[in-house]
Amino acid sequence: MNLTYKKATENDLPIISFLAEKIWKRHYVDIISGEQIEYMLNKMYSLASLRDQMQNGHQFTLAYFDGSPVGYMSLSTRDEKNYFLHKFYVEVDEQSKGIGTQFLNYVISSLNDPKTIELTVNRQNFKAVNFYFKNGFIIREVADFDIGNAFVMNDFIMVKKIKK
Repeated sequence: MNLTYKKATENDLPIISFLAEKIWKRHYVDIISGEQIEYMLNKMYSLASLRDQMQNGHQFTLAYFDGSPVGYMSLSTRDEKNYFLHKFYVEVDEQSKGIGTQFLNYVISSLNDPKTIELTVNRQNFKAVNFYFKNGFIIREVADFDIGNAFVMNDFIMVKKIKK
């Protein structure tokens, strides 16, 4: 499998925004409403929002398969030991091929002695929840987040302890 990775710069933000729209509109259609998908894409994936996230410490990485972008992730930390995975997505047609696991392992291996990685995932996103279980995450708690415009994210907070 010819996977490569690239730390994203501001020049890559249009690629991330494009991938997000493509992935979200296919993946989330059976999980949340179309209105909530549009709201969240506008809120989190506009170029201005992505630029702001990057300037506030989110490290974005792109995954390429045979030279084409197929996924992205963003991660931040406050203490260089405990990390929060804000975004982790692989194109719908490329899922279940091992790309996500390789991408996640690459990200973890690029960190300097991490202790934990935490994330939130929609409780109805069974495919993602199972992916995280398979990759060593456990559910720490159930949480609901008001994201504005009368929308709520019903999530699991999951965590993975890293042993190196």
